[in-house]
Amino acid sequence: MPTKPREAFIDLFYEDVVIGDEIVTDIHHVTMDDVLTFGRVTRDQHPLHTDEEYCRRTTFGRPIAHGLFGLALIEGLKSELKLYENTSVASLGWDKVRFRAPIFPGDSLRVRVVFDSKRESRNGSGIVIEKTELINQDDLVVIGAEHAAMVRKRNAAS
Repeated sequence: MPTKPREAFIDLFYEDVVIGDEIVTDIHHVTMDDVLTFGRVTRDQHPLHTDEEYCRRTTFGRPIAHGLFGLALIEGLKSELKLYENTSVASLGWDKVRFRAPIFPGDSLRVRVVFDSKRESRNGSGIVIEKTELINQDDLVVIGAEHAAMVRKRNAAS
């Protein structure tokens, strides 16, 4: 768990990011409606996500959430932390994404963010690499990924 209060992680400039610091988000309770809505919006209606009868015949035995639903949820829960609310320049992308275990309706998920590395960019901003884990109610990591964020530097803010 973080040694700093959650407020210490709001609106971080590049200089504020401390490698090794971690923060954990609030919990999201996954519903079947979440899964079905994601499927409708993304047009991914595979029966693994939508058809309970079909899923009874699979290894999972019941519908599972889309892996990309989990990745999107990581970003959504992270955004609620307001890490870079007014200091974000851009998301540079996701790397090393691994779907390690299924996400089921009924799961309670949270995200652990660890600041892994940072470097200055050529445009005068900074790049922060965050290791993220989507963790279920059994403390099982269901998705692991790295996110690269471009963040304003304090001296560039004036």
